[in-house]
Amino acid sequence: MKSIVVIPTYNEADNIEKIIKAIFKVKEDINILVVDDNSPDGTADIVEDLKQQDDRIHLIKRAGKMGLGTAYCTGFKYALDKGFEAIFEMDADFSHNPEDIPRFLEILPEYDLIIGSRYITGVNVVNWPLRRLILSYGANFYTRIITGMPIKDATGGFKCFRADILKKIDLDKIKSNGYGFQIEMNYKIWKKKARIKEIPIIFIDRRSGISKMNKHIIWEAIFLVWKLKFCCFKNK
Repeated sequence: MKSIVVIPTYNEADNIEKIIKAIFKVKEDINILVVDDNSPDGTADIVEDLKQQDDRIHLIKRAGKMGLGTAYCTGFKYALDKGFEAIFEMDADFSHNPEDIPRFLEILPEYDLIIGSRYITGVNVVNWPLRRLILSYGANFYTRIITGMPIKDATGGFKCFRADILKKIDLDKIKSNGYGFQIEMNYKIWKKKARIKEIPIIFIDRRSGISKMNKHIIWEAIFLVWKLKFCCFKNK
Protein backbone atom coordinates (compact mmCIF):
# COMPACT_ATOMS: atom_id res chain seq x y z
CA MET A 1 0.00 0.00 0.00
CA LYS A 2 1.16 3.53 -0.75
CA SER A 3 2.07 4.72 2.75
CA ILE A 4 2.91 7.96 4.52
CA VAL A 5 3.81 8.87 8.11
CA VAL A 6 2.38 12.19 9.35
CA ILE A 7 4.56 13.79 12.05
CA PRO A 8 3.43 17.05 13.70
CA THR A 9 6.30 19.10 15.11
CA TYR A 10 6.92 22.01 17.41
CA ASN A 11 10.53 22.49 18.52
CA GLU A 12 11.76 19.04 17.50
CA ALA A 13 15.08 20.09 15.96
CA ASP A 14 16.95 17.61 18.16
CA ASN A 15 14.86 14.68 16.93
CA ILE A 16 13.45 15.27 13.47
CA GLU A 17 16.36 14.25 11.25
CA LYS A 18 17.02 11.19 13.41
CA ILE A 19 13.43 9.99 13.31
CA ILE A 20 13.20 10.49 9.54
CA LYS A 21 16.33 8.44 8.98
CA ALA A 22 15.14 5.76 11.39
CA ILE A 23 11.82 5.41 9.54
CA PHE A 24 13.52 5.10 6.16
CA LYS A 25 15.92 2.52 7.57
CA VAL A 26 12.93 0.35 8.47
CA LYS A 27 10.94 0.95 5.26
CA GLU A 28 12.55 2.58 2.27
CA ASP A 29 9.42 3.01 0.15
CA ILE A 30 7.43 4.94 2.74
CA ASN A 31 6.84 8.71 2.62
CA ILE A 32 7.05 11.16 5.53
CA LEU A 33 5.07 14.35 5.97
CA VAL A 34 6.18 16.82 8.65
CA VAL A 35 3.57 19.38 9.70
CA ASP A 36 5.48 22.09 11.54
CA ASP A 37 3.85 24.83 13.61
CA ASN A 38 6.48 27.51 12.97
CA SER A 39 9.00 26.02 15.40
CA PRO A 40 11.37 28.74 16.64
CA ASP A 41 14.18 26.17 16.95
CA GLY A 42 14.37 25.71 13.16
CA THR A 43 12.74 22.29 12.86
CA ALA A 44 11.16 23.21 9.51
CA ASP A 45 14.49 24.42 8.13
CA ILE A 46 16.05 21.03 8.85
CA VAL A 47 13.17 19.25 7.09
CA GLU A 48 13.33 21.67 4.16
CA ASP A 49 17.01 20.83 3.64
CA LEU A 50 16.29 17.10 3.77
CA LYS A 51 13.32 17.53 1.44
CA GLN A 52 15.51 19.07 -1.25
CA GLN A 53 17.50 15.84 -1.39
CA ASP A 54 14.69 13.29 -1.04
CA ASP A 55 11.25 13.36 -2.68
CA ARG A 56 9.90 10.94 -0.06
CA ILE A 57 9.94 13.84 2.41
CA HIS A 58 7.08 16.35 2.47
CA LEU A 59 6.66 19.49 4.56
CA ILE A 60 3.77 21.71 5.53
CA LYS A 61 4.73 24.90 7.38
CA ARG A 62 1.96 26.50 9.40
CA ALA A 63 1.83 30.08 10.65
CA GLY A 64 1.99 29.32 14.35
CA LYS A 65 1.34 26.87 17.16
CA MET A 66 -2.16 25.75 16.21
CA GLY A 67 -2.29 22.41 18.00
CA LEU A 68 -1.79 18.71 17.47
CA GLY A 69 -5.30 17.91 16.26
CA THR A 70 -5.41 20.49 13.49
CA ALA A 71 -1.87 19.54 12.49
CA TYR A 72 -2.89 15.92 12.01
CA CYS A 73 -6.06 16.89 10.14
CA THR A 74 -4.01 19.10 7.82
CA GLY A 75 -1.66 16.18 7.25
CA PHE A 76 -4.49 13.72 6.65
CA LYS A 77 -6.05 15.98 4.02
CA TYR A 78 -2.70 16.28 2.26
CA ALA A 79 -2.20 12.51 2.33
CA LEU A 80 -5.69 11.82 0.97
CA ASP A 81 -5.24 14.43 -1.76
CA LYS A 82 -1.97 12.77 -2.82
CA GLY A 83 -3.55 9.32 -3.02
CA PHE A 84 -1.86 7.60 -0.08
CA GLU A 85 -3.63 4.43 1.05
CA ALA A 86 -2.06 3.89 4.49
CA ILE A 87 -1.71 6.96 6.69
CA PHE A 88 0.23 6.86 9.96
CA GLU A 89 0.25 9.09 13.02
CA MET A 90 3.58 9.15 14.82
CA ASP A 91 5.50 11.32 17.27
CA ALA A 92 8.86 12.85 16.39
CA ASP A 93 10.52 12.11 19.72
CA PHE A 94 11.10 8.31 19.47
CA SER A 95 8.31 7.56 21.93
CA HIS A 96 7.05 5.39 19.08
CA ASN A 97 9.46 2.84 17.65
CA PRO A 98 9.82 3.05 13.85
CA GLU A 99 10.58 -0.67 13.80
CA ASP A 100 6.90 -1.32 14.56
CA ILE A 101 5.76 0.21 11.25
CA PRO A 102 5.89 -3.08 9.26
CA ARG A 103 3.70 -4.74 11.90
CA PHE A 104 0.96 -2.19 11.21
CA LEU A 105 1.20 -2.55 7.45
CA GLU A 106 1.20 -6.34 7.58
CA ILE A 107 -2.32 -6.51 8.97
CA LEU A 108 -3.79 -3.25 7.66
CA PRO A 109 -5.50 -4.95 4.68
CA GLU A 110 -7.77 -6.68 7.21
CA TYR A 111 -8.64 -3.55 9.23
CA ASP A 112 -9.54 0.13 8.86
CA LEU A 113 -7.54 1.40 11.83
CA ILE A 114 -4.58 -0.12 13.64
CA ILE A 115 -3.74 1.35 17.06
CA GLY A 116 -0.36 0.88 18.68
CA SER A 117 -1.58 0.15 22.19
CA ARG A 118 0.30 0.70 25.44
CA TYR A 119 -2.36 -1.14 27.45
CA ILE A 120 -3.66 -4.07 25.40
CA THR A 121 -1.25 -6.50 27.12
CA GLY A 122 -0.88 -4.83 30.51
CA VAL A 123 1.12 -1.61 30.87
CA ASN A 124 3.93 -1.15 28.34
CA VAL A 125 5.31 2.29 29.20
CA VAL A 126 8.94 3.13 29.97
CA ASN A 127 10.36 6.16 31.81
CA TRP A 128 7.07 7.78 32.79
CA PRO A 129 6.63 9.06 36.34
CA LEU A 130 3.93 7.17 38.25
CA ARG A 131 1.65 10.21 38.31
CA ARG A 132 1.55 10.48 34.52
CA LEU A 133 1.08 6.74 34.09
CA ILE A 134 -1.89 6.78 36.46
CA LEU A 135 -3.32 9.79 34.61
CA SER A 136 -3.02 8.11 31.22
CA TYR A 137 -4.32 4.71 32.31
CA GLY A 138 -7.16 6.36 34.22
CA ALA A 139 -8.08 8.54 31.24
CA ASN A 140 -8.42 5.47 29.05
CA PHE A 141 -10.52 3.60 31.61
CA TYR A 142 -12.72 6.69 32.00
CA THR A 143 -13.10 6.98 28.21
CA ARG A 144 -14.18 3.34 27.85
CA ILE A 145 -16.75 3.64 30.63
CA ILE A 146 -18.34 6.88 29.37
CA THR A 147 -18.33 6.23 25.63
CA GLY A 148 -18.62 2.45 25.53
CA MET A 149 -15.82 2.38 22.97
CA PRO A 150 -14.00 -0.99 23.28
CA ILE A 151 -10.48 0.40 22.95
CA LYS A 152 -7.88 -0.05 25.70
CA ASP A 153 -5.63 2.80 24.51
CA ALA A 154 -7.92 5.48 23.12
CA THR A 155 -5.39 8.26 23.80
CA GLY A 156 -2.38 6.71 22.07
CA GLY A 157 -0.81 8.54 19.14
CA PHE A 158 0.82 5.73 17.13
CA LYS A 159 -1.76 4.63 14.54
CA CYS A 160 -2.32 3.66 10.95
CA PHE A 161 -5.52 4.48 9.07
CA ARG A 162 -6.76 3.15 5.78
CA ALA A 163 -7.52 6.09 3.52
CA ASP A 164 -11.03 4.73 2.88
CA ILE A 165 -12.04 5.19 6.53
CA LEU A 166 -10.48 8.65 6.86
CA LYS A 167 -12.51 9.81 3.86
CA LYS A 168 -15.67 9.11 5.87
CA ILE A 169 -14.69 11.60 8.59
CA ASP A 170 -15.33 15.33 8.22
CA LEU A 171 -11.87 16.48 9.24
CA ASP A 172 -12.91 20.14 9.22
CA LYS A 173 -15.14 19.42 12.22
CA ILE A 174 -12.34 17.92 14.35
CA LYS A 175 -11.31 20.69 16.75
CA SER A 176 -9.81 18.86 19.74
CA ASN A 177 -6.11 18.45 20.50
CA GLY A 178 -3.82 16.15 22.46
CA TYR A 179 -5.60 13.29 24.25
CA GLY A 180 -8.92 14.70 23.08
CA PHE A 181 -7.99 14.50 19.41
CA GLN A 182 -7.04 10.83 19.66
CA ILE A 183 -10.26 10.01 21.50
CA GLU A 184 -12.43 11.94 19.06
CA MET A 185 -10.91 10.34 15.97
CA ASN A 186 -11.18 6.84 17.43
CA TYR A 187 -14.78 7.43 18.47
CA LYS A 188 -15.93 8.81 15.14
CA ILE A 189 -14.25 5.98 13.26
CA TRP A 190 -15.72 3.41 15.66
CA LYS A 191 -19.20 4.87 15.05
CA LYS A 192 -18.64 4.26 11.32
CA LYS A 193 -18.55 0.51 12.11
CA ALA A 194 -14.86 0.41 11.27
CA ARG A 195 -12.67 -2.63 11.80
CA ILE A 196 -10.30 -1.57 14.58
CA LYS A 197 -7.34 -3.56 15.87
CA GLU A 198 -5.02 -2.78 18.78
CA ILE A 199 -1.52 -4.22 18.65
CA PRO A 200 0.91 -4.05 21.58
CA ILE A 201 3.75 -1.53 21.48
CA ILE A 202 6.27 -0.36 24.04
CA PHE A 203 6.01 3.37 24.62
CA ILE A 204 9.28 5.03 25.68
CA ASP A 205 9.17 8.60 26.96
CA ARG A 206 10.88 11.16 24.73
CA ARG A 207 14.68 11.04 24.36
CA SER A 208 15.07 14.82 24.22
CA GLY A 209 13.00 17.99 24.04
CA ILE A 210 10.08 19.10 26.19
CA SER A 211 6.73 17.34 26.60
CA LYS A 212 3.73 19.20 25.14
CA MET A 213 1.36 17.89 27.85
CA ASN A 214 -0.51 20.55 29.85
CA LYS A 215 -3.63 20.97 32.00
CA HIS A 216 -5.71 22.33 29.12
CA ILE A 217 -5.19 19.11 27.14
CA ILE A 218 -6.26 17.02 30.13
CA TRP A 219 -9.44 19.01 30.83
CA GLU A 220 -10.35 19.04 27.16
CA ALA A 221 -10.29 15.24 27.09
CA ILE A 222 -12.34 14.96 30.31
CA PHE A 223 -15.20 17.04 28.89
CA LEU A 224 -14.90 15.72 25.34
CA VAL A 225 -16.01 12.18 26.18
CA TRP A 226 -19.32 13.53 27.51
CA LYS A 227 -19.79 15.67 24.40
CA LEU A 228 -19.24 12.60 22.23
CA LYS A 229 -21.65 10.52 24.32
CA PHE A 230 -24.47 13.07 24.22
CA CYS A 231 -23.86 13.84 20.56
CA CYS A 232 -24.23 10.13 19.85
CA PHE A 233 -27.54 9.98 21.72
CA LYS A 234 -28.76 13.13 19.96
CA ASN A 235 -28.04 11.62 16.55
CA LYS A 236 -29.83 8.34 17.25
